[in-house]
Amino acid sequence: MLRVRNIKVILEYDGSSYCGWQRQPRHPTVQELVENSLGKLFKERIKLSVAGRTDRGVHAKGQVINFVTCSSIPVPVIRPALNSYLPPDIKVKKVQEVSLNFHAQKSALSRLYRYIIYNHPFPNPFYRNFSWYVPFSLEIGNMKEASRYLIGRHDFSSFLAQGSPVYSPVREIEKVVFFIKGRFMVIYIRADSFLYRMVRNIIGTLVQVGRGEILPPRVKEILDARDRTAAGPTAPPQGLYLVRIRYPLSSPK
Repeated sequence: MLRVRNIKVILEYDGSSYCGWQRQPRHPTVQELVENSLGKLFKERIKLSVAGRTDRGVHAKGQVINFVTCSSIPVPVIRPALNSYLPPDIKVKKVQEVSLNFHAQKSALSRLYRYIIYNHPFPNPFYRNFSWYVPFSLEIGNMKEASRYLIGRHDFSSFLAQGSPVYSPVREIEKVVFFIKGRFMVIYIRADSFLYRMVRNIIGTLVQVGRGEILPPRVKEILDARDRTAAGPTAPPQGLYLVRIRYPLSSPK
């Protein structure tokens, strides 16, 4: 008798060559390649659930998917076998069998994103697909002060891409952390979930603060305005990474 299994997979990928995660007609996407590779391995049509639908050019270090199958392929075999079908810029980090009620998106407690800024007077061609080149001096102290207004549960309409439908614009940001590594500024943002382009719109606004174009308290006014035009520009996609999805400890089988 066939046994139904729920398989959880953690992926990492370089999003530079793809039009985002979600399938699109006549455009290469991560979802298409992953589903096609799973179909070849499992010899069946695989329907995926995904934790976060990354945009064109956005990368992932810890994207999570899950799918249900009746296949008996052992879990230790799935990772190397699936990686053999996937291109070099998409790879499997981990595979495990989980309970049938686990869902990559609905079971998630929080998401952690990282944004990398290359802060140098001159551009570097080797970093162009993996960071935002900002040649201007950035005052990290002001950026940290501004980020504190974002912590907590708020209506983030001002940081939602214009025209995007959403059931509720209320989200809870748990932390915003800054690191300086040489010429790189690295910003981590963790929240229960994010609105469409919310992280990139926040980063664009924080860079405005860092450049001295707006003062840190202005971020609270932007939040209160609930108007996308009040916030800063959208940061480019190549500096953004989906790092980790947190789930309840009871999720694995």
